[in-house]
Parts: sequence; structure tokens; C-alpha cells
Amino acid sequence: MRHRQNTTKLGRTSQHRDSMLANLVGSLIRHERVRTTVSRAKAARPVAEKLVTLGKKGTLHHRRQAISALHETDLVHKLFAEIAPRFKDRAGGYTRILRLGYRQGDAAPTALLEWVVRPAPVVEDPVGDSAKGKAKDAKAVKPAKPTKSEKKK
Repeated sequence: MRHRQNTTKLGRTSQHRDSMLANLVGSLIRHERVRTTVSRAKAARPVAEKLVTLGKKGTLHHRRQAISALHETDLVHKLFAEIAPRFKDRAGGYTRILRLGYRQGDAAPTALLEWVVRPAPVVEDPVGDSAKGKAKDAKAVKPAKPTKSEKKK
């Protein structure tokens, strides 16, 4: 009997499932959001949240545990340096799952798995009186095209 065994198998062997979830969480760390099926998102959520908890602790031992789970050191560096500090005041619930509808090919329910706290988009400040700003304004204004009656004259 399967009493209190809550692992979703996803139709894969345990090694394949672990690798797939590591890749999915790695993509989440790299791209900040991932579009996948609802069942995969639900399976990846605890893995991602445990890795953020390791990142918040920040010791060498926790970094090595994260490397063994993700298999990529550059992703672990981003997790510990950029993502985990965002959640320093948060006790849990680092990800959200937004349902998107159904995939066209096989009608699988899809979802967006993303971090709850995301960095603000970078917006360039408009340049005031600098020469670079004036050059942009000059390029933006184009002379009007001559009409047919002006061409005939």
C-alpha cells in the first residue's frame, strides 16, 4: 500500500524524474519564470523552495548541497547571490503557479511557475540636455513627405 507516499511519479523513473526537476528548477533560476504543465510545476515547487532555503542559509555546506541538486555551479551562484537575498524576510512560499490554459497539441493543462518576488524591469532614464539626447530627438523628427501636388510644381 502507498500510505503517506506523496511523490508524484510523472510517468518516469526516479533518476529521470530527479534530473527533469533539476533542469526545470535550473531554468526557473536562469529565466525567472518557466512555462510547463501543471503537474510538473507542482512537482518542481518544493524542490525550488528547498533550494531557496539553502541559499538563505548561505554556508559552504548548503552551497554544496545545492550543487548536488542542480548540477550547475553558475546557477547555484545566481541562486545564492541574487535570488535568495530577495526572500530574506520571507518565511516561505517563494514561488507561484499561474494556470495558463490548455496546450494545443495534447490539451495538457499548462502553468507558469515563477518567483513571487521578481526584480523590477530596468527602465532607462530619459536623457535631459545632453548631446546624446538631442541626437535622438533629431533622428526622431522626420521631414514630411511632399504631396503629389508639390511634386508636380
